[in-house]
This record gives sequence, structure tokens and C-alpha cells, in this order.
Amino acid sequence: MPDLSGVHHVKLPVADLDRSRGWYTSVLGLSVDIEFTEDGVVRGLALSDATGSVRLALRLDPARAQAVAGFDFLALAVPTRDAVQDWRRRLDELGQPHGGVVTGHKGGSVLVGLHDPDGIEIRLYAD
Repeated sequence: MPDLSGVHHVKLPVADLDRSRGWYTSVLGLSVDIEFTEDGVVRGLALSDATGSVRLALRLDPARAQAVAGFDFLALAVPTRDAVQDWRRRLDELGQPHGGVVTGHKGGSVLVGLHDPDGIEIRLYAD
């Protein structure tokens, strides 16, 4: 069987591309790499972290964004358990609501309850 080498990117639906761009860049510190334009209108974005290890795409799709609100299908890896606490402090400083840090199934640290502007839950996880 041919090998897989990881996840290339995850695409998330959003209701308001500008609002989501602001949140993902200011809260998670991602940078916009590509704007996807259709019929002269930006309909999507490709974002990444400084190392290129986290790559997300945002796609303007209000109906789907509403349909997945509250679901936690994205867990971003954080290098250490202490770094999860650093994220908790950063989010608190930014006034970003979250559910705090809990113990994961393998004993790691997980920051839960962080929601993007459309209500998609993003967890920050360290084994």
C-alpha cells in the first residue's frame, strides 16, 4: 500500500471570510498564504503557522458553517503540556472565552471550548 505522510490541510466553512481571517490571524497567529478568488470575489483563504506545520483553509460557505457550529473536529497539536498552559494564558489575555485545560485520554493536556467566530470548537492538545 502506498504511504501517507500526514494531513496536508483542513478546510473549514465560514460565514464571514473577513471576520474569520481576523480571528485566525490574531488569535491563532496564522498567516494568509493564498486568497482564492472566484468571479472577482475572495471566497477562500489558505493559512499557515510560521513553521508551515499547521495549514488551514477557510471557505466562504455560511450554510455549512452554521451546520457544524459547536462541533469539535479540529484539534491542533501543541508541543508540550506547559505550552497548552501558555495558550490558556494568551487566550485569557485576548479575552477569548474557552473551557479551560482538561486531562486528555492519554494523560496529556487539552484546552477545550475555544470557538472560532462561527462556533467551530478548536482544541489545543499536547500528549
